[in-house]
Amino acid sequence: MAVLQIELPDGSINEVESGSTPYDIASSIGENLARQSIAARFNGDLIDMSSPLQTSGNIALITQNSPEALEIIRHSCAHLMAQAVKELYGTEVQVTIGPAIKDGFYYDFYSETKKFVPEDFPIIEAKMTELAKADQQVTREVMKRDDAINLFRGMGEDYKVELIEDLDAETVSLYRQGDFVDLCRGPHVPRTGMLKVFKLTSLAGAYWRGDEHNAMLQRIYATAFQNKKELKAHLNRLEEAKKRDHRKLGKEMDLFSFSEESGAGLVLWHPKGAMLRSIIEDFERKEHLKRGYELVVGPQILKTELWKMSGHFDNYRENMYFTEVDEQGYGIKPMNCLSHMLIYKSRPRSYRNLPVRYFELGTVHRHEKSGVLHGLLRVRGFTQDDAHIICRPDQIDAEVKGVMQFVQDVAGIFGFEYVMELSTRPEKSIGSDADWEQATNALRNALTDSGQPFELNEGDGAFYGPKIDVKLKDALDREWQCATIQCDFTLPERFDLTYVGTDGEKHRPVMLHRVILGSIERFIGVLIEHYAGSFPLWLSPVQAIILNVTDNQAAYAQQVFEQLRNAGVRVELDLRNEKLGFKIREAQMAKTPYMLVIGDREMETQTIAPRFRDGENLEPMSISEFIERIQAETKAYK
Repeated sequence: MAVLQIELPDGSINEVESGSTPYDIASSIGENLARQSIAARFNGDLIDMSSPLQTSGNIALITQNSPEALEIIRHSCAHLMAQAVKELYGTEVQVTIGPAIKDGFYYDFYSETKKFVPEDFPIIEAKMTELAKADQQVTREVMKRDDAINLFRGMGEDYKVELIEDLDAETVSLYRQGDFVDLCRGPHVPRTGMLKVFKLTSLAGAYWRGDEHNAMLQRIYATAFQNKKELKAHLNRLEEAKKRDHRKLGKEMDLFSFSEESGAGLVLWHPKGAMLRSIIEDFERKEHLKRGYELVVGPQILKTELWKMSGHFDNYRENMYFTEVDEQGYGIKPMNCLSHMLIYKSRPRSYRNLPVRYFELGTVHRHEKSGVLHGLLRVRGFTQDDAHIICRPDQIDAEVKGVMQFVQDVAGIFGFEYVMELSTRPEKSIGSDADWEQATNALRNALTDSGQPFELNEGDGAFYGPKIDVKLKDALDREWQCATIQCDFTLPERFDLTYVGTDGEKHRPVMLHRVILGSIERFIGVLIEHYAGSFPLWLSPVQAIILNVTDNQAAYAQQVFEQLRNAGVRVELDLRNEKLGFKIREAQMAKTPYMLVIGDREMETQTIAPRFRDGENLEPMSISEFIERIQAETKAYK
């Protein structure tokens, strides 16, 4: 039998017989290591501990406590949950898919009769614990495709049959534990006894394969960790996230609502919410004008022929709404780039005019599936802080870096950290290979030159060009996709955008599509959760509320209110005949930054007594001093 040379991470070489497994190698080093190892990385590929090695190479054992182990543990827990559900409910429930995800895992189930509810969670968890304590061996099996189809068909698992039928492979891999078998690439833990710390968290609906025309499945979300301390910290974060849920706080703070009468995914902004929007939009206009952008506005609908010319009709039609006026077809815009190109084309351009930076707070509409709508975070009608930079090819680098600096400045103002991704050409795309390569290299070089760390996200670019995606990190360390920078050589070609160069000839410009905050709706949802509704003073729809102690101070309170309002302070007046403590608690619940208490002493001295929403009291001050304080904090974005 052949002898293999297996290199360990420390550089040492183990000689083993062909067919030896990672478990054999771990055992030769130490029995404790063998017990702790859940998988291995061989020549860069993840494999099971029981996988026979046929070639020489390098190996790294993955133990239960290593960072790389968590995803494997979670994926194995998804199988454990599916096994528990099948043992509890039998043929009443069919299994579909169950991957590991960022914060845990889920499994989708189909049933015509069983409706899962949160009260089922302790029952399922108890069965999972029982199966884990049984320490069942998890084994991998390679089976011919047709045999696997017959196996799952005989088990009544129609969804597994469909998955296998769609695979272009002669064989498939299965994993067995006890009487449960699942289709999977793996790897998995060697024994169910290695799965000890898990928790079911929530339920959701999900269409089979994400298609709303398919059956609705029941998705059980769960999580798993390597120790109880990490699980407890995660569950605490989930509880905090529930408290910060923008849908809950938005209702409590009277910011926005949704109505079935108006339609799903369409936001109704209440006065305070509309004020918050206005503050952000005014901030956006000011910051864009400061950086050399020009304001433009395009129509809500454009002829269908334009959407065909741009490629949206062929590549984005399922997300668009269409209408007809005077027998002419129109598309309701899902984005603003077409109007901006038409504005550029309205007159001849010289190389001296470039770059041109057009900015529009443009309201767009997209047909999002009803199952993915989620408060302000996923809606059908929203406003983007959309801009298009039309420039010469030699200006791409400077313009991309300028946008990245813009993102950095704004993230700092709102108190966000962020990470960046470079997304490359997707399978469904338009444009030449040469243009895609040039555009991708331009974005990569700008990222590299800036020293900004980034990850590569293969195949997730826009259909017309690669992009840089910026993910903000909020107070709970969750990531939110907001800013994006897309480099596009294709649409300028399709719309015949030109400029006259130094040689007097026409040349083709490049277009950068970019947003800083992205969807204003989505960004506000993120802000609410980031600040837990306690907006900094400059963002607060109401900056101060005036509270009188008794009716004796009503006239003076009204005078203070008018002075503050005339000075531009966003102020409310509460003259209700209620106890002061009650009014203060209500103002704190509304997360108003300042409460201005007015009693007899304040009325006599013509002062006010400010109180922070956290309960801290300031020394009494004059109205003009308070106005100066508000203006200074607002100007500093505090």
